[in-house]
Amino acid sequence: MLTPPLTDTDLLSLRAGDAIRISGVIYTARDAAHKRMAELIERGEPLPVELAGQAIYYVGPAPAKTGHAIGPAGPTTSGRMDSYTIPLLRLGVKLLIGKGYRSPEVKAALVENRAVYAAAVGGAAALLARHIRSSRVVAWPELGTEAIHELTVEGFPAIVINDCHGGDAYADGRAAWEERGE
Repeated sequence: MLTPPLTDTDLLSLRAGDAIRISGVIYTARDAAHKRMAELIERGEPLPVELAGQAIYYVGPAPAKTGHAIGPAGPTTSGRMDSYTIPLLRLGVKLLIGKGYRSPEVKAALVENRAVYAAAVGGAAALLARHIRSSRVVAWPELGTEAIHELTVEGFPAIVINDCHGGDAYADGRAAWEERGE
């Protein structure tokens, strides 16, 4: 079980392909929030939340129905955040959660900054939402679902795709597939 804020020690034992569970506070951020954070970093201004040791989930959660903490909350394509990711890793973000491939530059930055990229299962938004106990907007409410939300999660499932040692579960899977001749 990983519980943010995370340290290098929390992540060093993880390897590409490991199943993980996350409990505690994580933050959401998608394209618009990433763009705003990048602008603040470029100007040397503080971010609206302290991200050192934290996890960012690439999701734009749907509105909650009565009696639920949140609506469906499935991952969005991570590569769209690649141009904004490296400065956030340098500020100490330790865990990124989304779906899909990352650029070679982001994978190198994960190693350099001892951080991990994990995938949540796409197409399972309603099931993933069951692991979210509370949600509140903490920055830029005018962005709607792209605002930064603070989520409290319990046993949130993900798979390590890129570990802090350079491992890549997607590359390993492709190699195994090709080895079998499929």
